[in-house]
Amino acid sequence: MKYDGITRRNVSSRINPDSESNEMSGSNIPRRGFGRFLRALRERAQKSLLTAGLAIDVSPPTILRLEDGLPSKVSTPQIERLLDLYQTTPEERAEALEMWEMVKRQAKLAKAQGLSKGWWQGYSDIYKTYFDHYLRLEAAATHMTSHQLVLIPGVLQLPGYRRALIHAHTPDMSAVDVERLLELAARRQQRLFGDDLNLVALLSESVLHHRPGGTGVLVDQLRHLNEIGERPNVSIRVVRNEVGAHPGFVVQSFTLLDFPLMATRLVEPPVVYTEGAEGALYLERDDVIARYRKAVVGIQAVALSEEGTRDLVLKISKEYSA
Repeated sequence: MKYDGITRRNVSSRINPDSESNEMSGSNIPRRGFGRFLRALRERAQKSLLTAGLAIDVSPPTILRLEDGLPSKVSTPQIERLLDLYQTTPEERAEALEMWEMVKRQAKLAKAQGLSKGWWQGYSDIYKTYFDHYLRLEAAATHMTSHQLVLIPGVLQLPGYRRALIHAHTPDMSAVDVERLLELAARRQQRLFGDDLNLVALLSESVLHHRPGGTGVLVDQLRHLNEIGERPNVSIRVVRNEVGAHPGFVVQSFTLLDFPLMATRLVEPPVVYTEGAEGALYLERDDVIARYRKAVVGIQAVALSEEGTRDLVLKISKEYSA
């Protein structure tokens, strides 16, 4: 079951380095790309996290944060010492420092806009810690493919539908915090009304019958699916129950996120996100991503067309409205 982070805490196009508008303050693409590049250099040089940390007077966790694309208190001279330790070529050194400059420009812009931690950080006390990382990825993604067996994808849920899920999973949450979670969801959904995010939603037919908030809530939700599915950047397709076995039963519910090219021509690797009641996984290995992409192709092969999906959703909504 995909909870989409709804519980109290116990995580385009090419980017032009000369354009501040393209260096999205909420995006961590440059920082993650730089971190992956540094990790590859360290591993090639066969240096441990401890050795790297000692070389620039920081702890191993700081090196790990740097390589994971998380904000770290590291200076340019320290980066240069790491590059010396890793015995980089002149070309590698120049590329690393170019990426580092992009990271610093992005951080400076974000700080000036008051968004250095991402706009969603204002809600961090009411969602799981692991979901913070997902929100950063979602804000940076330009293409999302969501396959769901049980629930409407979070980015498509209406307030009534989502409120019912919150109450079911966290019944003791205060009314104020419930409204804040709904506000967080609404802000995430705003990207669907722009032109910088494409969403492909592949849904099991069963999703169209589950009623977490009752029949009335489901009818409103189904009508919303048909309305937003008319947008050119949103594709909603349903897999009928009579189809039988297909790849979706193996991979189950997941979201695949793809990102734009960086100015350095490095590609931010796609990420598959899966979530359950007790945690989440972020999958990035090439072979794993390839398996999920193959599964998407298999699911699309047995799914209704967008038009066929709209007809089915309309039919079901009328049946429940009767």
